Amino acid sequence: MDDKIKFQLEFVIQSSPQLLYQYLSTPSGLSEWFADNVNSRGEKFTFIWDGSEEEAKLLKRKSEEFVKFAWEDSEDGVFFEMKIIVDEITKDVSLFITDFADEGEVDEAKMLWTNQVMDLKQVLGSK
Repeated sequence: MDDKIKFQLEFVIQSSPQLLYQYLSTPSGLSEWFADNVNSRGEKFTFIWDGSEEEAKLLKRKSEEFVKFAWEDSEDGVFFEMKIIVDEITKDVSLFITDFADEGEVDEAKMLWTNQVMDLKQVLGSK
């Protein structure tokens, strides 16, 4: 099995960390931008796109800071994380995405995240 390649993206988001966290950590928030629909039962989240479902486990979260998920069928050590960073000086809010993709699919995965975050910014009224 090929090793996945880890990549990170940063997006400046004009939003409060509190509001942004709601869109990253709740089924209703994630349904607004990340998937067509999201359901959760405890630590298990079901993401639905065009009728297909993907299950992910919530590995870790810290209020107003980050959420970390692993797809149910992913390899050990593979996850995706959405972290909120606030610049201490400028108070700018950034969203850091950490994810993994197969070699040759990293650019496609980055583009997908960029498009998803553009949807998130639109929902938040951010530029």
